Amino acid sequence: MNKYLFTLLIFLIFDQSFAQKTNDFNVLIIHVDDLGWADIEPLGSDFYETPNINRLASEGVLFTNSYAAAAICSPTRAAMLTGKYPARLGITDWIRAKFQGITTSGLPGEYEKFEEKPLKTPKIQGFLPLEEVTIAERMKSYGYATMHVGKWHLGEEGFYPTDQGFDVNIGGNDLGQPPSYFDPYLPAKPREFYEITTLRPRKKGEFLTDREGDEVVNFIRQKKDEKFFIHWAPYAVHTPIMGKPELVEKYKKKEPGDQRNPVYAALVESVDQNVGKVMEALDQMGLRENTLVVFTSDNGGLIGNYESPITNNYPLKSQKGYPYEGGIRIPTIVSWPGTIPEGKVNNTPIITMDWIPTVLDFLGEDSELDELDGVSLKGLLTEGSGLPARDLFWYFPHYRLSDIVPYAIVRSGDYKLIHYFDGSPGELYDLNLDLQESVNVIGTRKAIADQLQLKIENWLKETGARLPVEK
Repeated sequence: MNKYLFTLLIFLIFDQSFAQKTNDFNVLIIHVDDLGWADIEPLGSDFYETPNINRLASEGVLFTNSYAAAAICSPTRAAMLTGKYPARLGITDWIRAKFQGITTSGLPGEYEKFEEKPLKTPKIQGFLPLEEVTIAERMKSYGYATMHVGKWHLGEEGFYPTDQGFDVNIGGNDLGQPPSYFDPYLPAKPREFYEITTLRPRKKGEFLTDREGDEVVNFIRQKKDEKFFIHWAPYAVHTPIMGKPELVEKYKKKEPGDQRNPVYAALVESVDQNVGKVMEALDQMGLRENTLVVFTSDNGGLIGNYESPITNNYPLKSQKGYPYEGGIRIPTIVSWPGTIPEGKVNNTPIITMDWIPTVLDFLGEDSELDELDGVSLKGLLTEGSGLPARDLFWYFPHYRLSDIVPYAIVRSGDYKLIHYFDGSPGELYDLNLDLQESVNVIGTRKAIADQLQLKIENWLKETGARLPVEK
């Protein structure tokens, strides 16, 4: 071999090795259940203590206009895994578990009927179809070891995480909430199918969030010499509201603010403690600067009522399930020391579907981005460059509780339009001037409202959304 060929060979080997190394990073998505926008100190909590989440924010980018794909859990989880709008998937409400004895699997043309309501509403797709390509399946194709820990809530047996690209599943099944947060994680009164079948009891009385944190750390230790993708979806802070006794006592002694439930505060701090545990493990194993960490939530916080408050989403209006900011705006932090600048606050509107395009872009793969509903945030994260203007949409074509009627939402710039399918008056807010959504300006800005209404109608057609219809 002559000198030229030898030099070229060495260059090619080095070049391939370098290319592989630049893409050789880990991904940890922490997808908390029901964590409200104001439930962490960096976004204004005046009662809960979140020192580890505070540190994570100081080591990355805190988003103030981050949105869940839905105001309810299962649709957002499906959007996280597929990068697609819930309307496109037909998963527009929470999926009922087997123990609840309710069939929710619906096909186009199947409807729910309510005697006292004017509309028939579409039944939801009761599981995440296996035909959908999940983020876990994508990561496996790039050589990643994959793990799911915690809440799944996307179907019964046959549609579990291990059927959707995850090598390991600890705790994920059809349940949307744990029967108990204390090992052996069983309900007070036995009930058929109401147990976390994919999580074996380990130590009686152990707190579920602590167990989840341990499982994440153990997987990282096992795979520290490989590339790994972890989707950690804590069951916390969903009901039943429970906390470790020592933490509950701590908050009982603390002066309350807008938020005042000591048990919920303990539950939030348990999440924070385990975020700290996992971050410390990454540091100890020298993996922190090689791991992209996304901390986010699946919908807004659950308020409860005045006599029995759970949390307070102030200054946002309303709560989980509702079309207001308290139902859809969520805390989000992205951290990757050495790659993403630290201590930044970003006001750009982002949404759940953006995470798959972002990860793929960091992998150097942009050929698959067109099939997804989100956009890559790589430039926004690494360079602070702005995103092209876009509209964000939400869709909930169902009746729930006594005051939730089928709705669709668009946020376009600073304007947000809520359209109700039953003929109720629409609502238009200027979020730049009215974050609390206290002044409905639809009567004075009709041209804007008409323009946004047309955007909703076109988007519903483009996604093939299943629409409510008159009886």
